[in-house]
Amino acid sequence: MYKVTKGLVLRETNYKETSKMLTVLTETDGKISVSARGTRRKGSRIGAASQLLAYSEMTLFYHKGRWTLNEANTIELFPAIREDVELLALGSYFAELLEAVTDEDQPNPEILSLGLNSLYALGRKTYPKELVKAAFEMRLISLAGYEPELNSCVKCGSADLEKPVYSPQNGGIVCLKCGVGESLMPLCAGSLSALRYIVSADPKKLFSFKLGSAASKRLGGIAEAYVLAQLERGFKTLDFYKNLTGLGEHNGVS
Repeated sequence: MYKVTKGLVLRETNYKETSKMLTVLTETDGKISVSARGTRRKGSRIGAASQLLAYSEMTLFYHKGRWTLNEANTIELFPAIREDVELLALGSYFAELLEAVTDEDQPNPEILSLGLNSLYALGRKTYPKELVKAAFEMRLISLAGYEPELNSCVKCGSADLEKPVYSPQNGGIVCLKCGVGESLMPLCAGSLSALRYIVSADPKKLFSFKLGSAASKRLGGIAEAYVLAQLERGFKTLDFYKNLTGLGEHNGVS
């Protein structure tokens, strides 16, 4: 059986002498594993489409429970990202996160669209990369079923939130009374407004907001901490990106 679909390569793994195994997020079938035979040969017709972060129209062949890449026409290779080591590291983190929250053979066009729009935003450099990172993380984790509570205390339900704080473990804002003894992250009016905007904004306007330096750092720290807490795992690509940018183990939030 042949199928034509569009897909974004989330992971590439060499196997045998000239081939790769790809993890591809497709618009029709969700996340699938695809064999790309001979793609490492010089002059391969599918070589460009078999790279990490390549977005292509793919002709796939399904046989005995396996997909094989037969033909491909690249749509976007994100050259500006590939030419910048920090952007490539961040794009690789986006890919690893997309792989972590998507299921095999379960299409989710909204998540694929978010991934592509975020990579386009990185490549065009229209918005600060840390703003793109935070917006991508919070929107993705919300689409994956972990939308945070941002209008009332996640514990007691109170909407009287003088000096609210954020609890990554509990999934939303917490009043000071309920947050005693917990590891909490400070919020300000700007970072709280940004969080509320990100989870509900029109996808085409997701990155269309501005924050001051302090609020931006708070937003970045909260978004990253929330992803790691809810998924209960770390990401090697995130560690590499933070080492490159000098962020270390923390995002500079105080």
